[in-house]
Amino acid sequence: MTSIKTENLTIFYPIFDSSSRSLKKAVVRAATGGKIANDAHGISVCAIDNISFSIGEGERVGLVGHNGAGKSTLLRAIAGVYAPTKGSMEVNGSIVSLLDLSLGMDNEFTGYENIFMRCVLMGIGKDEVKKHVDDIIEFSELGEYIRMPMRTYSTGMSLRLAFSICTTFPFDIVLMDEWLSVGDADFSKKAENRLLEFINKSSILVLASHKPEQIEKICTRVIKMDHGHIIEDKKNDNLEK
Repeated sequence: MTSIKTENLTIFYPIFDSSSRSLKKAVVRAATGGKIANDAHGISVCAIDNISFSIGEGERVGLVGHNGAGKSTLLRAIAGVYAPTKGSMEVNGSIVSLLDLSLGMDNEFTGYENIFMRCVLMGIGKDEVKKHVDDIIEFSELGEYIRMPMRTYSTGMSLRLAFSICTTFPFDIVLMDEWLSVGDADFSKKAENRLLEFINKSSILVLASHKPEQIEKICTRVIKMDHGHIIEDKKNDNLEK
């Protein structure tokens, strides 16, 4: 069964350059909201502080809290980017991270080549990509530009291609840092419909957002974070039906 479970999860970031420690401490504290620790290896900041929770199939979980509360760090820990310093993180199921849509894409390669490069990082085989490549190209609306290097693309064109790739293949767990909005008004509307359909096919959604209206519209459960702690974990009673 698809699931996410943490027990006493703690994550510290090392601060490798320890010169000007007092200034560095102040900057890091202001930027992250985390607490500072000193050990034999220098200075580190605690981004996630001893949290435990579990998420099961069918749940759509919204992460809320101020900047530096630990939301993005938690998403990256679920994605496997950050390893626990203490405690444990157990994830069962395939994961797609929509935290950085263009991860692994190279501006010197064509859009067509980048479809395959991005899919490799997503763990999708070449034969499976070939079955869906026409759909990706059609949805992105790139036309003949698909055979041109991505350095010739506008920012919007690059985002359309990356979004089209990432929302083509089904995954058990979807991770998002803010709700995605891609392209102009016309493309944005069809992109939102595609994203909702994509999420509905997944077993678990974890969405970090600063927009309460988005959480209320999408999520079945809300976890509020503050300085690396979970201070509230509740059912979303305002979920739109």
